Amino acid sequence: MNKSQGNNFDYIIVGGGSAGCVLANRLTENGKFNVCLLEAGSDNNSLLVKTPGAFSAFMFLKKFNWSFDAKPKKDIRNGTPLFVPRGRGLGGSSATNAMLYIRGQKEDYDHWAELGNNGWSFNDILPYFKKSETNSRGESELHGGAGPLQVTDRPAFYEISQRYIEASQQAGFPLTDDFNGREQEGVGYYQCTIKDGKRCSAAHAYLLPVLSRPNLTVLTHAQVSKVLLEDKKAYGVDVYIKGKKRSLTANKEVLLSGGSIASPQLLMLSGIGDKSELTHHGIDCVHELKGVGKNLREHVDACVLVKSKKTDGFTLSISGLLKMAPDAINYVTGKKGKLANSILEAGGFIKSTDNENRPDIQLHMLPLLYDDNGRDLRLLTQHGFSCHVCVLRPESTGTVSLKSANYQDAPEIDFNLFSDKDGKDKAVLINGMRQLRKILTAPALAQHYDNELHPGNAFETDEQIFAKAQERIGTVFHPVGTCKMGSDAMAVVDNQLKVHGIDKLRVVDASIMPTLISGNTNAPTMAIAEKVADMMLTH
Repeated sequence: MNKSQGNNFDYIIVGGGSAGCVLANRLTENGKFNVCLLEAGSDNNSLLVKTPGAFSAFMFLKKFNWSFDAKPKKDIRNGTPLFVPRGRGLGGSSATNAMLYIRGQKEDYDHWAELGNNGWSFNDILPYFKKSETNSRGESELHGGAGPLQVTDRPAFYEISQRYIEASQQAGFPLTDDFNGREQEGVGYYQCTIKDGKRCSAAHAYLLPVLSRPNLTVLTHAQVSKVLLEDKKAYGVDVYIKGKKRSLTANKEVLLSGGSIASPQLLMLSGIGDKSELTHHGIDCVHELKGVGKNLREHVDACVLVKSKKTDGFTLSISGLLKMAPDAINYVTGKKGKLANSILEAGGFIKSTDNENRPDIQLHMLPLLYDDNGRDLRLLTQHGFSCHVCVLRPESTGTVSLKSANYQDAPEIDFNLFSDKDGKDKAVLINGMRQLRKILTAPALAQHYDNELHPGNAFETDEQIFAKAQERIGTVFHPVGTCKMGSDAMAVVDNQLKVHGIDKLRVVDASIMPTLISGNTNAPTMAIAEKVADMMLTH
């Protein structure tokens, strides 16, 4: 895509997603280093990527989405594999996500520090959240005003969003105007990474404005097959660019930013991981790190689907699509209207029971009947609305493992949902759905609420609710933890994100999170990259 400095660079970044774009920008800023960014997908120069309202389209388009499937489980979605969308192309998943700007809770990061990861408390990482952000409300104690990432308040176009917020207050839940404020708890409207009616992905924020830098080389359609290692030191990568193999070398470091699925896969393909697993696939174990691909954590998600008395939401019916025609014209001519926004307007962070000391549930309110990542098109032709219950801090852990030694083969993803020994994930989900039902049956939603399609009003016991929830269980596309930061036997990187036992190799993406943060993972991933770039440049 961009100029090339031959085959030798100071830094090679593998993955042009949320973290990789940040690193490419910051490491080339002072002009001292030659940096190569490798992205397996395209440049994502597409009207679809720029259009906020096109979010659901990416679930069907493999050009923009790796479209993985998780290992099927008979009690999850009746044995149908969970769909695992991962952004493909510059910007990674920030080019295909719902654009919600959420940081999580202070306690999440303080817990990382308590686990022994010095320098990763909330007060340590807050400056990097602020450095990355320009908030439309201006700079403040908790928000940035001069960063590349544009974070804005959004207009609400669907009446159901306002009614949901009123109903939540009637049900006893507090209102908040900032999910990233001092306290996360409450219901309200989401801020989004949208500017002037266009998606502000990591590529739009960090990468595209600096492509002209002479010390930055960006190569797309470039899939790395292996990190090159000698004497337990990384010195480059083997990469296939449009099918042709090249070997690139790095004078300083190789940085893996492929995300929680691709980064552990590449480590294992390079001979770093659990020796028994590598040997099984005929891969020589260069360095044994048993934690590679382990500790996979994901936000499990259950939906409550409600038939609506009104027809003011979004449907894929002929009449519904015709109603969207003026919005399409409005967007093309002025970048305004519904297509200039995320369809996720409102939500909340609430406690599953009164006994919790902080929110353990996230709510996503949608003016449509949404299941299976929006791929249930038949469901979408009906009038209704849905609210999704996300377990914020799941204790269940799964794995990413190799299916083969071929870099082109997708890895095996096993979320191992609801496997925690004390059953807390299940309890939080059930209690969260009960809390949500209080909201959905409050007076403010009476003019919309017809009946509960799923799980269904007849299902009231814990076991009934859980059994029905499993039929439509999903995730919120926030995999983390597979190259976790720490110093224990299962840790993969240290607190500078250097791979244990290997020189000149770091992992910089969401896979380093030892535990899941309480919310969407995109903003934290960029803050992680900001922090590590600063660390690299000042040490």
